[in-house]
Amino acid sequence: MTPARARLTTLLGTALLSASLLSATPAAADTTGFDTTASDTTASTSAGLARMLAQQPLVRAADVIQAEVLRGDAAGFAGIVLRDHHVQLWWKGEVPKAITAAVGDATRHAPVRVEAAAHSNTELRAAAAVLDAKRGPGSPVHAVKVPADGSGLVLAAHPGRDARSFTAAADVDVPITTVHEQPLTDVSRQNDAPPWKGGATIVLGNAACTSGVAVRNGAGARFLLTAGHCGNPGTRVTDPTGEFIGTAGAKHADHDIMLIPTGNVVNQQYVGGGDSSATEVVRGWGDVYTGEYLCQSGVTSARETGNPVCDIKVLFFYSDREDLVEGEQMGGRPAARPGDSGGPVYGPSSAGGVIAKGTVTRTAGARIGFQDFRTANRDFGVHIA
Repeated sequence: MTPARARLTTLLGTALLSASLLSATPAAADTTGFDTTASDTTASTSAGLARMLAQQPLVRAADVIQAEVLRGDAAGFAGIVLRDHHVQLWWKGEVPKAITAAVGDATRHAPVRVEAAAHSNTELRAAAAVLDAKRGPGSPVHAVKVPADGSGLVLAAHPGRDARSFTAAADVDVPITTVHEQPLTDVSRQNDAPPWKGGATIVLGNAACTSGVAVRNGAGARFLLTAGHCGNPGTRVTDPTGEFIGTAGAKHADHDIMLIPTGNVVNQQYVGGGDSSATEVVRGWGDVYTGEYLCQSGVTSARETGNPVCDIKVLFFYSDREDLVEGEQMGGRPAARPGDSGGPVYGPSSAGGVIAKGTVTRTAGARIGFQDFRTANRDFGVHIA
């Protein structure tokens, strides 16, 4: 896979702020691990679960199209968005026959609409790289985002900072929109036991984080996934009681993900409150799309709320070297807290259990930054254990 095509795996579905709610919800859906217990957040999070379950046909349709984009000519590809009742594919220029055929196949799962894009994702990424190169220390702009409709770029500026001089000096031939918002900042089951699971407290030196899902590589070696900023390769990793889990291994600092080699793992993650022993089976992993609703199960949030944080809507994919995904908790509550870093971001599986979608890394109030699992698969060649 060429670098350009490899990057497409993290670009599908970059940024339109659309609501997604289908009328039908699978009758036999497994609601474990999706914050449906009695609390002040019940109504919102139950609605979020309903949205996630109802989106499954849309996600399956998007997966069909994405697979063909990755196989073939993606020069005109702009993005994929999950809308209320259909999947929206944005494309610049003539749509290749193979993509048209894939759209036809995808409609067996959900309606698909193809829309004309002003710019391809490749063009916008090239323009974003120019702007990223201009962002030095003290820059009023802290992020460049790429909308999935191909309309232009979105610059995120620090609140109270004037970004007009930055945009005026931007030598790019695409429209630019500026929003003022706080940047996402790092966020750093209390006593897990082997086989080690996702969503548990792990200690790396002086840092306490959350274990991500258990993964394996092509050679059969097994690991826990977590956030890269939690520690460095060679760091001793334990549970809160000091029980040895492993020694931190391969790390991709830019993407903020790291592997902890440890043979005794299982494809389960914690989904209850801070001291809960409730777990759910991780059935596999999936790609992330704009408009998709997800949950995260970091230990601090689970302890403070008694549940995972759900009703997180995917908004943007960032263009910088970190390549993070941005979402927002639709009820305005904190999307993540210190100590949640490395924890699982996930959605429901139609077969019961959950599907791994990513790893918690940053937060800013109701907004969250996470690394999608596709990037971990690309960086480390890992799959669900």
